[in-house]
Amino acid sequence: MQTALFDYDLPPELIAQEPLAARDQARLLHATPEGHAHRHVTDLPGLLEPGDLLILNRTRVFPARLLGHRATGGAHEVLLVHPEEGASQASAGERWRALVRGKVHVGTVIGFAESTCTVEAVHADGTRTVRFPPGIHVLALCERIGHVPLPPYIARADQPADRERYQTVFADSPGSVAAPTAGLHLTEALIAAIQARGVELARVELAIGPGTFKPVDCEQLEDFVIHAERCVCPAATVAAITACHARGGRVVAIGTTALRTVESAARQPGGLAPYEGWTSLFLHPPQTLQVCDGLLTNFHMPRSSLLMAVSCLTGIERLLELYAIAVAEHYRFLSYGDCMLYLKPSAMTVS
Repeated sequence: MQTALFDYDLPPELIAQEPLAARDQARLLHATPEGHAHRHVTDLPGLLEPGDLLILNRTRVFPARLLGHRATGGAHEVLLVHPEEGASQASAGERWRALVRGKVHVGTVIGFAESTCTVEAVHADGTRTVRFPPGIHVLALCERIGHVPLPPYIARADQPADRERYQTVFADSPGSVAAPTAGLHLTEALIAAIQARGVELARVELAIGPGTFKPVDCEQLEDFVIHAERCVCPAATVAAITACHARGGRVVAIGTTALRTVESAARQPGGLAPYEGWTSLFLHPPQTLQVCDGLLTNFHMPRSSLLMAVSCLTGIERLLELYAIAVAEHYRFLSYGDCMLYLKPSAMTVS
């Protein structure tokens, strides 16, 4: 399949650089296979049906950008991605996979305001393994001196307010360097209203890496190698999905990362089952979704794997129609932008 099928014209002025003051005041393009309507996130409870199930990604963004220098004065930015597998022994110091801006080699020591790290390995994909001194708790260090890893298309430095705003209200599991942005629109009051409507919630976890921003940079989709991310779909969520489908409800993913997690769990031998591990699932047509009947999602970059995942629900032609509407109506795009809710018809009878 040609990657060019997923091109569309995104005017730069539509890329949101700041979040709205109120999360739930974002605009929402409510779409179905038959039509669309312009709404706001505050309308979400009424767009769902009793018996539907929302899937939330509970991951929490940590301030993963560390600004440092070599002893000779060269500046470096270290973006921590994830701990090395089985490598967090306190006696040896924590080892992390990272992206390092600036030329470094094995043995380079980078100093920060409160600590240092040493480059231990350089990998073929451009990442580095860095080791911190014994006794340094890296996540705690990041909370003290780190910077929020805002997406590359937000053309400004991070601000103190981003620590709260580039975070969902239900995030409780640190490990991501990017937010599950569809969830940024939800407030505690809105979640309570959704539950009062008779809609259930279930949680998954996917630690979002910087590869989420990588465009599909080859002509044929089949030639693209997608990034891997760690995810968890627990037994309770699998049970909730099974029960939802049994009663005729819709499983609605809040964001493409929640979508990717449950669809990864469904593609195991034997079908949907609890899953914990790495996923390299690349969702794109002609694949169709095995679990989800709906999706709340922000508007994504042209040629992105996220856009392709959405098209597995909507179809390519319908997706591009909806994006053309969003551009014409001046919706705000990408992480701090507006969103779209795409729902298949409900099989349940609503009184």
